[in-house]
Amino acid sequence: VQLQASGGGLVQAGGSLRLACVVSGRAFRAYALGWFRQAPGKERELVSGISRNGSTYYAASVKDRFTISRDNAKSTVYLQMNSLKAEDTAVYYCALDETLATIRRGRAIDAWGQGTQVTVSS
Repeated sequence: VQLQASGGGLVQAGGSLRLACVVSGRAFRAYALGWFRQAPGKERELVSGISRNGSTYYAASVKDRFTISRDNAKSTVYLQMNSLKAEDTAVYYCALDETLATIRRGRAIDAWGQGTQVTVSS
């Protein structure tokens, strides 16, 4: 399986970015997907996840600002990030596993993407 993340970049505080992660080598619709992030000197944290049937989870820090979605026809999961803050600066990783519960535990994840840098200037 391969996960190819894209869409990161430099944006001013208050701006928006949309991340995308294309999955190949697996039956996309059979898996849950998630977005994690890791800032310098900090542990990796779960930002958002989406189950096979479209149920979603958001970390409290991004709720009402970020939206996760999936397009099964394109084998792609998206993360729309609005009202970005300096503290959102991190490398963002997409992840794949059988269940959203596993994604939320953040351990023993089946597959990871390569990461895309998001930098928010204040």
